[in-house]
Amino acid sequence: MSDEFTAADTAFPPDSSVDKSVADRAAETIRSASHRISDAIDAGREPDILARLVREAPLHSLAIAFLLGVAVARRR
Repeated sequence: MSDEFTAADTAFPPDSSVDKSVADRAAETIRSASHRISDAIDAGREPDILARLVREAPLHSLAIAFLLGVAVARRR
């Protein structure tokens, strides 16, 4: 039975152009995925609007947070 498989393998030699195109497509897919992951990581590292505002004006942010806390506490 193993002779049948060996004979079948030698009857059809691998086509290098097909293997190369498959390898090229796989490499391109990996490159694309790594770029998307890298972009997502970079986007996650950028501070959002609220964090940026707190860094720029911490006392104003503290005052706004205090007033919102007072307003919420009075409603309850």
